[in-house]
Amino acid sequence: MKLYPYLLIMALVTYLIRMLPLAFFRKKITSPFLLGVLHYMPYAVLGTMTIPAIFSSTGDPVSAIAGFLAALLMGLRRRSLIEVALVATAAAYLSSLLLPLL
Repeated sequence: MKLYPYLLIMALVTYLIRMLPLAFFRKKITSPFLLGVLHYMPYAVLGTMTIPAIFSSTGDPVSAIAGFLAALLMGLRRRSLIEVALVATAAAYLSSLLLPLL
């Protein structure tokens, strides 16, 4: 079958991604710069993956921006994650309903 070579390559790449840092970084990392980069890496990756999905999720840029701004404001007010998600969803939905009326 043609599927097995692809599965083998995917397994090898996944293994290498997880194994290579352990093989190369045997000593404790003491560089403040590198520690800072590694500390903020998950936030940067999460933002890089989330922001494009936000603006392409509704199919309408105006409702996507409304949902994004609602989520941003709720997040800045330190609300819980479920509250942020519900308010952002409601803002995007209501703006998509009200936009044709304007």
